[in-house]
Amino acid sequence: MKIVRVFPRRTRATPDDELAYVGFPHLYTEADEVNISVTFTWDLPEAERLEKEWRHVAPVKIGGPATGMRGEEFDPGMYLKNGYVITSRGCPNNCWFCSVPKREGDLRELPITRGWNVLDDNLLACSDLHFSIVIAMLTTQKNRAEFTGGLEAARLLPWHARSLNVLNPKQLFFAYDTPDDYEPLVAAGKMLHEAGFSTTAHTLRAYVLIGYPKDTVDDAERRLRQTITAGFMPMAMLYRDKTGKVDKVWSKFQRLWARPAIIAGAMEAYEKEAKRV
Repeated sequence: MKIVRVFPRRTRATPDDELAYVGFPHLYTEADEVNISVTFTWDLPEAERLEKEWRHVAPVKIGGPATGMRGEEFDPGMYLKNGYVITSRGCPNNCWFCSVPKREGDLRELPITRGWNVLDDNLLACSDLHFSIVIAMLTTQKNRAEFTGGLEAARLLPWHARSLNVLNPKQLFFAYDTPDDYEPLVAAGKMLHEAGFSTTAHTLRAYVLIGYPKDTVDDAERRLRQTITAGFMPMAMLYRDKTGKVDKVWSKFQRLWARPAIIAGAMEAYEKEAKRV
């Protein structure tokens, strides 16, 4: 069966094979089935527009995280570019800003497929055996491992840190979403440093949630600077509701803290300032 996958927008993770489309069909496109995959809720109106165009090609199904659809076993290269991999779904936490627990439920481990960029909802909540097998799989890949799905600092243990260091990963992302995340982030930074990670290589990264209700730019900047102190390069992640609308002030601020080159300059300036103090 020839299944065409359609995406409302292109991201770094969008598949790039001949059966993956972004937007409308081409003049001579043929398919037995069309799957429209929607990641962000604010793209749902666009998905509905795409459905009207693609229904003339083949029967259409709309799915993906934005629809609330529960993810099943991971099929490499199908809805994520080859190299991206998901080895578990769900999360035992119930963070107010996160849709994963409602969509995926509690943590469940999946059969481990091949890839080097891990996007699990909460890999460190998996069993020790599962984590170890994932690490072993990553050592066989042609590319350096990346953990862009994010790792929960509060669950990091010394043996996790040592296992991650063996991989010589390109980047590890942790998260600073709420005030309660800061102390675990500091502890994780120390653990990773003791395992052999360098804070100057910018391998250690952290998503920092900003712009949520009652947040202020001053408070957000404080959290971003705290992230640097904890030993991580911050990456500002702007909170969005289901509409996807963002305030222009927040959008401008987020751009300053989402570009590695700019962040590296800010980190260098901050470190020099700290030494003078």
